[in-house]
Amino acid sequence: MTPRVSVIIPVYNEGDLVVPLLERLLDSVTMSAEFLAVYDSPDDTTRPFLEMLAAKDPRLVPTHNDRGRGPAQALRFGLEQASAPVVVVTMADGSDDPTQIEALVQLVERGVVVAAASRYTHGGQQVGGPFLKGQLSRLAGVTLFWFARVGTHDATNSFKAYDAAFVRRVGIESEAGFEMGIELVAKARRHRQPVAELSTIWLDRGVGPSNFQLQAWIPHYLRWYRYAFGRRLS
Repeated sequence: MTPRVSVIIPVYNEGDLVVPLLERLLDSVTMSAEFLAVYDSPDDTTRPFLEMLAAKDPRLVPTHNDRGRGPAQALRFGLEQASAPVVVVTMADGSDDPTQIEALVQLVERGVVVAAASRYTHGGQQVGGPFLKGQLSRLAGVTLFWFARVGTHDATNSFKAYDAAFVRRVGIESEAGFEMGIELVAKARRHRQPVAELSTIWLDRGVGPSNFQLQAWIPHYLRWYRYAFGRRLS
């Protein structure tokens, strides 16, 4: 049977730290789902733990990304492999709230093409994380909401649900980092497709280093920031 949602989780050398995250994720989603944990290399330290968990729960699918290294390629590959009509992207560091996945899915099923978990709307919060990264993200999100009318205060957050048909229709061009989140919000705005949000509390990862590369990825995010202000596309 086709699952109701495909959950994409890019992983990179998480080792055994991924176990409690995925167990919490699997426990939180009761609707029919597949969980694609996408890794770049066969020797990724996360792989044996993915296979161990997959043996216990067949909803988890360890997925080897063979199209290129990095989170952008992992996300694109995961979306290509997804079989559900709704796709959710969430991180492997435990910062996102897995209990909100079903609410995001339901928003897409009601007719939006992007459902965003927002740290910067009423009731949302970001706890921890690099100060500069947080301030730049908030500035981008709030200005896009008020001036480009993108439908969410948090365009840069990766924790989102997407209508898979919309994603296939507009395509993904992102090549670096997690810019796909802002790219698809910007494309939804240019195509005048509905975007919705719900507030979320984002918690900085408690253990392990972050793989976010602020300086290298900013130009890619700026591309889609500017794109959101463009004219309507047919």
